[in-house]
Amino acid sequence: MDALEKIFGKTAQITVLKNLILHKGESTYLSGIADETGLSHSSVARVIEPLLKADIVTEKRLGKQIRTFSLNLDNELTLLILEFYEDLAKMKV
Repeated sequence: MDALEKIFGKTAQITVLKNLILHKGESTYLSGIADETGLSHSSVARVIEPLLKADIVTEKRLGKQIRTFSLNLDNELTLLILEFYEDLAKMKV
């Protein structure tokens, strides 16, 4: 259990956010996040929506059904989350 989970609990949204943080600068698919986190595809789809609405995550459509996701590194809130995550890791909470 890492610091984010210790503070906020192990939720699907924290799990998805951590996965995207670990792959910052990369794009991934819902199924890729689901495979890596052990969450169902529908759970990932559900919890990624608030992250999209907050512009923490960006979505790129490739065709009609394929979507990729990545952290929005141009968003100040995303950068604050990354800084917070890195600071927590240094503190070994």
